Amino acid sequence: MKTLKILVGVALVIAISAFAIDKVSTPKIDGGYAIGDTATDFKLKNIDDSFISLEDYKDAKGFIVIFTCNHCPYSVAYEDRIIELDKKFKTKGYPVIAINPNNPKAYPDDSFANMKVRAKDKGFTFPYLFDDGQKIYPQYGATKTPHVYVLEKTNNGNVVRYIGAIDNNYKDASAADEKYVEDAVNALLNGQKVPVETTRAIGCSIKA
Repeated sequence: MKTLKILVGVALVIAISAFAIDKVSTPKIDGGYAIGDTATDFKLKNIDDSFISLEDYKDAKGFIVIFTCNHCPYSVAYEDRIIELDKKFKTKGYPVIAINPNNPKAYPDDSFANMKVRAKDKGFTFPYLFDDGQKIYPQYGATKTPHVYVLEKTNNGNVVRYIGAIDNNYKDASAADEKYVEDAVNALLNGQKVPVETTRAIGCSIKA
């Protein structure tokens, strides 16, 4: 009888442990990517009406994927800095890929037609893609605009190396003394570990 109780107890512990592991892993899947995860590719419509995926960039070493939009004041404040990131790193193998994750029915300013206007007015040097049906941003776990994911292209796919904000001062680029994305890409180009892997994205909530 004592042996039976011990066996029942062990079985119960195993069952509880298995349940606990499942409960721990579930938020990671639901919450998007973590550092070290491999990002799946996408195929989204660009403002020139072509469709773009990461696999199109055969010579890229990685990507600066930025979820952003037309109307959000935080996104607008960062537009010039996003352009500069693309100009600085595109030729080094890390192009910017901007994605508008917002539902235009909830926020008409972020419609595909208005994306074209905004990109032309600002002279975007990078693709500006529309997450039609809002299928991509939940995979990444993006919650704000802007929200950045730096990916490194490896033999095993595009690995997430940085998640978060562009820098530490959205109001004033000249006052930003921690340039998270720039530092992350420079580290990867130099074969070094990213100094700051995650930060809190500051911006408007994504409109579902």
